[in-house]
Amino acid sequence: MIPVPPWRLPLCQAAMLWFAVGCTETGVTPGEGPARADSADQIMVRMSTRLTEQGVLRSFVEADTAYLYQARQVTDLRGLRIRFLDAQGTQKSTLTARRGIYNSASGKLDARGEVVVETADGRRLKTEHLIYDRLSNRVQSDSAFTYESGTEIGGGKSFTSDIDFRNLEIIGPKGFQKGKGILLPRPGQ
Repeated sequence: MIPVPPWRLPLCQAAMLWFAVGCTETGVTPGEGPARADSADQIMVRMSTRLTEQGVLRSFVEADTAYLYQARQVTDLRGLRIRFLDAQGTQKSTLTARRGIYNSASGKLDARGEVVVETADGRRLKTEHLIYDRLSNRVQSDSAFTYESGTEIGGGKSFTSDIDFRNLEIIGPKGFQKGKGILLPRPGQ
């Protein structure tokens, strides 16, 4: 142990007190959120990978940073970009988000923060929260969203859809379409 001169003792005590107070910021709880970076099994910077399904390339996944948690089978992706491909290898759509949590056991991706899905034919969906279920090949959102294409502009409170956005179920729909308009089901049907 290094002896501290008596005239420096108050300075050392002040520094220790400042350090202790600085580490007890209110509003931050250890373990808060789905994953903590300091407990990750692996951390990858500028991560990219290719995902296959029965030997067929189905998507490219890229992230600024990825935190892998093996026991929970969860990957926390920051600065996320996914390019989805069809069985022939043609790009169908691109998903970008500030963050995504992928659970490999359930096959679900929970994307949050400025989520944008753009299809190859020019359609665009924006929301703050989107869940992609790989097993059912469906997407859904419990948040407000907007949707644009060459002929349509719309949105709603939430939605569920197939991955191609051809069969949508929208809660609180609103918008317009050029041409003949959109046929909405009558209440109760």
